[in-house]
Amino acid sequence: MVSYSDLTFIIVTFKSEHIIHDCLKDIPKECKKIIVENSNNHEFYKILKNKIPNLKVFVMNSNCGFGKANNFGILNSDTQYLFLINPDLKIYSSEIDKIIRVTQNVDFAIAAPQIVEKFKAYRQNSGDKDYVFVNEVPGMAMILNKKQFSNYFFDENFFLYLEEIDLCKRIRENGKKIIEINVEVSHLGNQSSKYDESFEIEMSRNWHWMWSKFYFSKKHKGYLLSIIIFFPLLIKLLIKLMFHFILRNNKKFIITKKRFAGLLASIIGKSSFYRPKI
Repeated sequence: MVSYSDLTFIIVTFKSEHIIHDCLKDIPKECKKIIVENSNNHEFYKILKNKIPNLKVFVMNSNCGFGKANNFGILNSDTQYLFLINPDLKIYSSEIDKIIRVTQNVDFAIAAPQIVEKFKAYRQNSGDKDYVFVNEVPGMAMILNKKQFSNYFFDENFFLYLEEIDLCKRIRENGKKIIEINVEVSHLGNQSSKYDESFEIEMSRNWHWMWSKFYFSKKHKGYLLSIIIFFPLLIKLLIKLMFHFILRNNKKFIITKKRFAGLLASIIGKSSFYRPKI
């Protein structure tokens, strides 16, 4: 049974000083909170120290990625239920109350509210039911029932993208249940870090999107079938790379190069090593 006293909010941040207070201010004081700062920014700890009740802040030595940082927070928690949220998510206490009420008598491994952004809504429940069973939920806001995971949470080989889809797939294949709750919460989108709109971040996202897509396919479909699926895309990216080079479209050339490099790195078995230079 979910309750304030048995619920920990886990927030992975990356230089998110500009939005973290707005994220935290409506989370009930009774709930425990863990922030995992992924940028070795010890000033971030000083900003939050002793200002928010029931808060622990961990500063990582380097940017270890979404999954690994969340795993760190999970392993340092002592409640059964964990509410993983992005720092650019806005959630009010009334929404939390409704989420807790709905989950009281539901056997679930993962639960999530409906995420609403400016131009997009992640909504699978089109009716007026309190919740529906679903195959997967986005990672911006998800509640984990720790007892149903056997201490295996995110696959840390993913640095960015598809780690929550992989988690949902594994949980579902183990016969566990995922629910989407009929409660809307607001996600600002691409505002977790003050660097989110930088070209370095854009390059990183494109590299990791391709790396994660192939790794996910290889993990769940096998290497040979994944090669057959992705080989045409590799050739297509190579052609686009030459096309942008000839037209001297430098930005598109660099982005396509990162996508090609990320896919190739994943195909040849390299880790998700790329990091933005910020």
